[in-house]
Amino acid sequence: MSLFNSILEKLGIRSADAAKAPDAGQPATASAPAAGIAAVDVVAKLEGLAASHAEKLNWKVSIVDLLKLLGLDSSLTARKELAAELGCPVQAMADSSQMNIWLHKTVLQKLAQNGGNIPPELLN
Repeated sequence: MSLFNSILEKLGIRSADAAKAPDAGQPATASAPAAGIAAVDVVAKLEGLAASHAEKLNWKVSIVDLLKLLGLDSSLTARKELAAELGCPVQAMADSSQMNIWLHKTVLQKLAQNGGNIPPELLN
């Protein structure tokens, strides 16, 4: 199972189009998930997990914290694998900080594309 599919599964989102690239002309929005997919309130799920987590995690800005909150491997190796799976540009892969920023944004966008209800302010 791909790492992104693991994220979808942890959030209760399942889609065959999990790693599908977004349409270049249309940004992902929570109000426009793929047809036939019921929206999942990702923020409510993550806030619920965060409330019961022993460690204070800033999942809204940190890919490491987001992965930790979901109980997934947040190591650099795992993040590089996820970034490669999602098509991270080579220049961003060379700098872990740039890769993390790209990865966090891309994961949230792909969650929205796959039926996750993500507020627009988290997608920008």
